[in-house]
Amino acid sequence: MKLPRRKFLHLAAAAAALPVLPCVTRAQNEQSKTRLITLGTGAGPFPRPHQAQSSNLLIVNGVHYIIDAGDGVARRLAKARIDLRDIGTVFITHHHDDHTGGLGMLMSAAWDQSRIKPINVYGPPPTEAFVKAIVQLFNISAEIRIADGNVSVPITEVFFGHDVGSGVVYQDANIKVTAAENSHYQYTRTNIGKHKSYAYRFESLDRVVVFTGDTGPSDAVTELAKGADFLVAPASSFKDRMQSLIDTGAWKAMTPAEQERVLAQAKRNISLEDIGKMATRANVKTVVLSHSIARADGGDLWAAEVKEHFSGQVLLAKDLMEF
Repeated sequence: MKLPRRKFLHLAAAAAALPVLPCVTRAQNEQSKTRLITLGTGAGPFPRPHQAQSSNLLIVNGVHYIIDAGDGVARRLAKARIDLRDIGTVFITHHHDDHTGGLGMLMSAAWDQSRIKPINVYGPPPTEAFVKAIVQLFNISAEIRIADGNVSVPITEVFFGHDVGSGVVYQDANIKVTAAENSHYQYTRTNIGKHKSYAYRFESLDRVVVFTGDTGPSDAVTELAKGADFLVAPASSFKDRMQSLIDTGAWKAMTPAEQERVLAQAKRNISLEDIGKMATRANVKTVVLSHSIARADGGDLWAAEVKEHFSGQVLLAKDLMEF
């Protein structure tokens, strides 16, 4: 139906007057004081043109908490119109670079914009040493900016890393954070026990959100996730990876020892069936699949495989989705 010109102009003017919303896609309309934004949803280790690597944001009563800081986290925060100076607390699940590669840029950019309050980073050992190394790296730029007169507080007085173990690792007026060691590194033949990988449970007054991190099947993570509103889990498919290796010829080019290592890695990554069964045992409400590779089907087959073992809601996260 063709609108009269006067009515059309009236509607157009009204639409133009609407506020411009942040560039975040809302997956649910539920109003909550606890907001979950999947900043980066790409699996590592290789960068992808349309996905930032693993990073998440919880906003509780206006306070910001980062969970993992893969490459692109600072750009995604900017896209979501989050002031980097508001980021004061970061949690790292483990030290693979697709979960930590953007941490230095995030901290340095916040400092460049005159963040002088401490930024605290919590994670498994050696998080404290890792943050000190980042500070040393970016201190070269910081010294130049201080000499230019742009800022005055040394970067070394702003960033602090903290090694934490299992159990309650953080608590403030908004959230309680509990960590559990998962099975991501248990497959390794060397350095057993040297490196740890964690899952985190965030409890606020209105929501419980659990991040499995990268993990294999884990009773500890299942226990951690009991009754959670959201379980954020990696959408890893070993079948897809194997098919990709075969299709590209990479599998044929590998030595038998390299092929054996690839097959062994299947044990460290939780399957979609495992996620569904774990979510059912933990009685979680919604599974959010992240840490994925882009798919032509949009991940519908992944969600369907989880739903074979879980009766709750299953959502596939994309960068800058809000739950």
